[in-house]
Order: sequence, then C-alpha cells, then structure tokens
Amino acid sequence: MAAANKNLLAWLRDAHAMEEQAITMLTSQSRRLENYPELKARIDRHLQETRDQAAMLERCLERLDGGASTIKDITGKIVAFGQSLSGLFVDDEVVKGSLANYTFEHMEIASYKILIAAADYAGDQETKRVCETILQQEIAMAEWLEQHTGEITRKFLERDKRDVTAKH
Repeated sequence: MAAANKNLLAWLRDAHAMEEQAITMLTSQSRRLENYPELKARIDRHLQETRDQAAMLERCLERLDGGASTIKDITGKIVAFGQSLSGLFVDDEVVKGSLANYTFEHMEIASYKILIAAADYAGDQETKRVCETILQQEIAMAEWLEQHTGEITRKFLERDKRDVTAKH
C-alpha cells in the first residue's frame, strides 16, 4: 500500500501543477477576450472553479503530509505563460485557444480518472471524493467547449470576413 500512496501523492502534485498551469492559461485568455462575451464568461467561471480545484488539491496534499511541488507548479506556470504568449502572434487566437482549452480539459479528465482509481485503491475516500467533484467540473467545461466550438469558429470567420478584430 505504501507504493500506492506514494504514487497517489506524486499524481496529486502533478494535478496541482496542472491546475496552476490552467489558472495561468485561463487568466491570460480571459484578459484578452473582447469580442466573445459568452466564451469569456464561461472561461471566467471555469477559472474560479480551477482556483477552487487547486485549493482542494492542496488540502488533500496537506492531509496526506505532502504539500504541493513548487518546482512542478512553477514549471506549469512557465509552460502556460509561453502558451499564452503564442496567442499574441497568431491571427486566430480565439480559435486556437479554444482548441488548446478543449485538449487540456481532456488531459485533465484523464488525469482525474486516474487519480480516482488510485485514491480508491489506496483507500483514500476523501481524495477520491474531491477528484470526483473536480472531474465533473472538467467534463462540464469540455462539453461546453464541444457544444460551442462551431459557434465560436463561425463568429471568428464572420468578424474576419468583415475585417474587424476577430482574434480575441
């Protein structure tokens, strides 16, 4: 069981770093969105959920006598900062941002499914419950993006055709 707990702790640290990365990415995207109010509102809502998720994971890590990994958290933020900078240099930032968000959500979904199985195996029902809660939020965000990708793309194309700011 010690190996299972060790892996669970490492994966929780990874998940915390992933949420820190998501906070950086979503904050950057939200700041630049001007012409997509529905997308901005949904990103802002998920940004708050993501902050709450990071806090829930911190509590799990503290309870398990672990604590977050500063190195992993900083690395995640650096990667996210680089991703956000790349949006400044593309003409279709909103479309590429939606693609990146959708892809990231699915990585998070897979990660939380792994964490749920690991917590269950390790007998940590509190961590399992937390991860199940977070998983539902990640699924909801991925579904929202899936349902609205066509609309976001059409709005981008319409704005681009009229030669008005479409990228953000």
